[in-house]
Amino acid sequence: MTLYLTALGMINPLGQGKDEVAKNLFAGSQAGLIEKDGFLPDQSVYVGAVTGELAQVPDHLKAHDSRNNQLALTALKEIEPEIRKAVATYGADGIAVVVGTSTSGIGSNEPAIRGKVLNGSFPEGYDYQTQATSDLSVFIQDYFDLTGPAMTVSTACTSGAKAVASAARWIEAGVCDLAIVGGADSLCSLTLNGFNALESLSKGVCQPFSQNRDGINIGEGAAFFILSKEAGAVVLAGYGETSDAYHISAPSPDGEGAFDAMRQAKGDHEVAYINLHGTATRLNDAMEAKAVARLVGDCVPCSSTKSMTGHMLGAAGANELGFLWLMLREGKLAPHIWDGQQDEESDVIRFAEKGEALDGGNRVLLSNSFAFGGNNICLAVKKGSCDDA
Repeated sequence: MTLYLTALGMINPLGQGKDEVAKNLFAGSQAGLIEKDGFLPDQSVYVGAVTGELAQVPDHLKAHDSRNNQLALTALKEIEPEIRKAVATYGADGIAVVVGTSTSGIGSNEPAIRGKVLNGSFPEGYDYQTQATSDLSVFIQDYFDLTGPAMTVSTACTSGAKAVASAARWIEAGVCDLAIVGGADSLCSLTLNGFNALESLSKGVCQPFSQNRDGINIGEGAAFFILSKEAGAVVLAGYGETSDAYHISAPSPDGEGAFDAMRQAKGDHEVAYINLHGTATRLNDAMEAKAVARLVGDCVPCSSTKSMTGHMLGAAGANELGFLWLMLREGKLAPHIWDGQQDEESDVIRFAEKGEALDGGNRVLLSNSFAFGGNNICLAVKKGSCDDA
């Protein structure tokens, strides 16, 4: 069964809406990576921040009011006409919601949690549901008055990508006719302090695959697609999922699971480009370089877009799949933005340059997402039969 990504709505540190995101993505903009106070005690930190006005959660859905759901709604509004048309065609029970998040609305509940610690009780109005991982899919269902199956995937940094693969299996199994897929994550103190405790945060703007890399920047954003059997401009050509179970937070250094996920995703296709997971941590980048070099050598252009957006955690896989969607639309590659200092101890791979054209043909573009616990997924897309989605 051939499945298509027939619509895309997104917001992230590169901009609001796919056109603004595309403009800044291909320009290699790092304007969304800014230094902010308030997340870590007595120190500032570079984050990938969404600025500007977000969509407001409607009054009748205020139980779902959080920054996470505002980011999601802002992205969804870009494709709301297409979703409403799908509801009219397939019915409210024929459309699934399969989305990913790691933070959900916990950032909006952090003041209440702080109040509980200081005062012994939660303030009036606190509702755990706001931070439940399930809230994202429930909110989307309620907003569009859907009654079909729904699921929120929360597998850390692979959440948004795994949501796409899960929805594909649902459609193939006849569980639903089509699905709203993607992910959303918002900046919050919980995740930033957690990664700080792991000594994984960069002291400046991150430098994926550089000899000088010293850690990640955390980011926020949302991206959603309609996944459908109806023909569109972008084909979901494959997906591969593996689990190393090597360590709770460190990747398996041999890259075996990452390699196998990419191998499964590409199938019999040749590869035109790889969007790297590329977190700019020492171990992750070294492992991924080894796996990519084994798969395609040093001939296929690759880039990590996290030096422009930060690591959007549960939304990263969906946004980076969106970047592939935009590359197919525009015929351009997302550049690898870094200091150009190759790590002499890592396997050599080729990095995409600013202004480089996509030489796609019938070859696939891959997007890697790796998570704690050795959880790996790779998504593959290629150009579809329609000129526009």
